[in-house]
Amino acid sequence: MRELTQETGKPTAHDSALGHVTGQAIYVDDMPELPGTLHLAFGRSERAHAKITALDLSEVRAASGVVAVFCAEDIAGKNDVSPVAGDDPLFADGTVIYHGQALFVVAATTKQIARKAARLVKINYQDLPAILSITDARAANTQLEPAQEMRRGDASGQITNAAHKVKGKLATGAQDHFYLEGQIAYAIPGEAGQLLVHSSTQHPSEVQSGVAHVLGVAANQITVEVRRMGGGFGGKETQALFIAAAAALVADQTGRPAKLCMDRDDDMAMTGKRHGFEMQYHVGFDDSGRMCGAKLDLASDCGCSMDLSAAINDRAMFHADNAYFLPAVTICSQRFRTNKVSATAFRGFGGPQGMMLIERVMDHIADHLGLDPLEVRQCNFYGPERDITPYGQQVKDFEIPALVDELAQTSAYGERLQQIKKWNAAHPMSKRGIALTPVKFGISFTTTFLNQAGALVHVYRDGSIAVNHGGTEMGQGLFIKVAQVVADVFGVPVDMVQISATRTDKVPNTSATAASSGSDLNGMAAAIAARSIRERLGEVAAVHFDCAPDEITFEGGKVSSPDGYLNFADLVEQAYLARRSLSSTGFYATPDIFYDRASHQGTPFFYYACGAAVCEVEVDMATGEARLLRVDILHSVGKSLNPAIDLGQIEGGFMQGLGWLTNEEVCFDDKGRLTTHAPSTYKIPTCSDRPDHFNIALFASTGGTVRTVNGSKAVGEPPLMLAIAAHSALRAAVTAAKPGAEFTELDAPATAETLLGALSAS
Repeated sequence: MRELTQETGKPTAHDSALGHVTGQAIYVDDMPELPGTLHLAFGRSERAHAKITALDLSEVRAASGVVAVFCAEDIAGKNDVSPVAGDDPLFADGTVIYHGQALFVVAATTKQIARKAARLVKINYQDLPAILSITDARAANTQLEPAQEMRRGDASGQITNAAHKVKGKLATGAQDHFYLEGQIAYAIPGEAGQLLVHSSTQHPSEVQSGVAHVLGVAANQITVEVRRMGGGFGGKETQALFIAAAAALVADQTGRPAKLCMDRDDDMAMTGKRHGFEMQYHVGFDDSGRMCGAKLDLASDCGCSMDLSAAINDRAMFHADNAYFLPAVTICSQRFRTNKVSATAFRGFGGPQGMMLIERVMDHIADHLGLDPLEVRQCNFYGPERDITPYGQQVKDFEIPALVDELAQTSAYGERLQQIKKWNAAHPMSKRGIALTPVKFGISFTTTFLNQAGALVHVYRDGSIAVNHGGTEMGQGLFIKVAQVVADVFGVPVDMVQISATRTDKVPNTSATAASSGSDLNGMAAAIAARSIRERLGEVAAVHFDCAPDEITFEGGKVSSPDGYLNFADLVEQAYLARRSLSSTGFYATPDIFYDRASHQGTPFFYYACGAAVCEVEVDMATGEARLLRVDILHSVGKSLNPAIDLGQIEGGFMQGLGWLTNEEVCFDDKGRLTTHAPSTYKIPTCSDRPDHFNIALFASTGGTVRTVNGSKAVGEPPLMLAIAAHSALRAAVTAAKPGAEFTELDAPATAETLLGALSAS
């Protein structure tokens, strides 16, 4: 039976698009509340690091409308909501480790009552030294784990013997996820101690097991359901658990439905951010700019607990090469514990920080040699005989050289570079810069066992199809893509396929919708399940037409043989009457990947996603204010499952990366209190930050040799790193204002104040 692509490849609208724009899409907070629902609020620490010598909750409990108050001593299971290390308590127990940490939860008849009552607590603290920066953590040696090192060849020797060498440093800041829908959970008690938890989470199975862990019950007592999220970006991968666990604790203890809807300020103060990094480099290279040796040092602020920091920092190491062959290299990574909210997953998962470092190296080499940075980048690209990464994986199907050549031509990069030089010479009070940077991003969870997915497919007697899988929909279009894949298996229109809400009692033990793997994993699992049913249908059709099963085709809503056809629904009815199963599970595990973390060697990625961007900027020399004038992007998604969705992901990812690198500044005061905890103080990109000229195209890719779902490639995270071109262009604009000066260093985010500082630096 041939499988034709009729629905995949079409720019089909998001399945919830109408609901999104009309406000009819139902999120957790839109669900009708059951009678007796309790509303919750956390009581939070006002210290970054302290012992609790007294915790008086009497006035909280006595407040009108308060039904119950729970703290660490009320937890029947384990007071732990960590994903890995067991170091993240639901409620502080004796010691607080960051400002804003949950101490207790109040259950009341309204959320306003709960929030007001939480402030009635009386707490005595004994302050302890608070570590609030990488500098402090380095001095105190508060490392979460031993420093990790990835090594190939004699980097020091190659640098020493190189014709040229440079060294420098770079800092990148944290970033708040700022999802439109805040953290929320609604827990509903059932029979015999069972709970249904509606959670805005990217990882329903982790919420299920985590809630069971806190309550001290078996996982089969807990069902987690996710219909959609209003954004996640990694911020609902591990962070959703403590919200759900608190709601579940209240529901379990009171027997009443419990809802915890986080206020934006509390959400920002209590949930993790992107890791801030401080990095250094020392590299040697020849007259053409080709690197001979490199020493790259990365240090990150992981916050108060491990969370996913080990894997995130590992990925920063994996991507410290980006698109470039490093013949002799040492990459060292240090992961520091501080008394801030634990840093967590964020789109790119450490990759953006590693890429920022090597792209800065490329700019520094070009500046040292007086070359166009694009020439330096191109001469360092992976290629034949230069195709092994520092961690031992061979780079196959490498599209970057051809993709960059095409983008340089279509964006008129060379001509614009010369025009900008002339423009800068004529304009002393404003300067422009341009940069073209590539992205090579590894696709797969680097924790190998996470690369698995399950799906459940039902075909009903009328020919309609229902699909459930472990992936979660957060606006990225996963559901419509999987529906298109299943529609093609059966040869029917996509509107005959319905994707139902993700539930842990339908598909168990799933991985997070993260690592840009949602379509790859869940699309494959759903296709496998659908093909199993199609094979049974094909056997029924072969009997009907008296032909071999391999002569049957499914196309256009019809099932055909050389001698005739049946409508798909008619064949399904025949199969039902013949007592053939019309339901199947599917399971997919990514093949050919492995990784030995002890040696930091292996093949952790199934393939690489590639793209490139050209950005042109203008900086006001008097104020430091900057404008993004034009963006040209060429990105490879293989054989796109849905070009409309993919283009939207590329644009959105770029803008989120632009925010991280330009105006999203996370600030803490000297007491460890987050001061940028609302839209009034934390500035995400707005419509005016989008350039007037924004050109996005999909690279004409064959999909390569790797067997992915219908030849597609992931598109969730890679586009965020396209925005590195904007930061590089800003640095170029600053450099244009300082002819003859030493190499200009520019940290991120490059706010107006940061740009002014770089302009005034000697």
